[in-house]
Amino acid sequence: MSKNNLLGMDIQELNRVVKNYRQPKYRGKQLFQWIYKGINSIDEITNLPNDFKEKLDKEYYIFRLKIVEKYQGIDGRTIKLLFALEDDNIIESVVMKYNYGNTICISTQVGCRMGCSFCASTLDGKTRNLSAGEMLDQVLKAQEVIGERISNIVLMGSGEPLDNMEEVLKFLHLVNHPDSLNIGQRHITLSTCGLVPEIIQLADENLQINLSISLHASNDIQRMEIMPIAKKYKLDELMKACQYYIKKTNRRITFEYALIHDKNDQIRDAEILGSLLKGLLCHVNLIPINPIKERDFQQSTKGQIQVFKEKLESFKIPTTIRKEMGSNINAACGQLRKGYLDSMKK
Repeated sequence: MSKNNLLGMDIQELNRVVKNYRQPKYRGKQLFQWIYKGINSIDEITNLPNDFKEKLDKEYYIFRLKIVEKYQGIDGRTIKLLFALEDDNIIESVVMKYNYGNTICISTQVGCRMGCSFCASTLDGKTRNLSAGEMLDQVLKAQEVIGERISNIVLMGSGEPLDNMEEVLKFLHLVNHPDSLNIGQRHITLSTCGLVPEIIQLADENLQINLSISLHASNDIQRMEIMPIAKKYKLDELMKACQYYIKKTNRRITFEYALIHDKNDQIRDAEILGSLLKGLLCHVNLIPINPIKERDFQQSTKGQIQVFKEKLESFKIPTTIRKEMGSNINAACGQLRKGYLDSMKK
């Protein structure tokens, strides 16, 4: 008989588990609290009767991610972690230490099927979705590694979060629960390449998370060249979904724009982008692209990035330039996982 992993179960599921064993309902809360402290086995739970633990152990277990590799940036403020899943698939997370707290960038899928041309996550396609428990354990494991609390989460690692909607929503509720990690929704950012129906569905969830959309181009033709999703959802459709999201949640959207030398970083691109976003409750985050060996994209110059920023600001659009962290340890999405898997093939 195969066992079920308790890590990833919500309070309702655990209440059903204890009910099946004819235990009082409060045992469900006890189980929940212990599991999300980051224990490794049922035996570590000290306030459950031994006979209940023995019965529980016959049908359930707790599986924790295994750290395969750990890399630390030269600055000491960036840590990249490679994890092995129960089926031996490999995923990655990045911890970034800021003055205002520790942020983790987690993966939501093994690989990705979106095919964005600047991202290493997509090079081998999507293997499978991650469970809510596998997402949450990235946070728990990171806290164990750094010995400090993670206060901010970005779903911006390998995978498209909205392509794994059910488990991502479960993760968001789990990590926000006061008896779990109790990380406020406003300290969580979800990044998507722009799945229009799912953005609308997310709006209807009435969450208070931060939504980040990978735009990376100011027109459909240009966007289709670097983001295949643009062939399915045009910018006009995407902007309508964004307007709906803002109206429904009253939350500002961040648009991520990776500047690629001589491709989308010209002054005309900034003018078109400014016209597209003008009047929208939004913020633009300009990203100096991380070059990957499988693509020939190069970073824009610092001067070009600054000119681009100033042009957007002339449209009254708040704009920042993302600080680069961890480039010396291949901290861009999918790069470490890709490098590790390639080395295993040799």
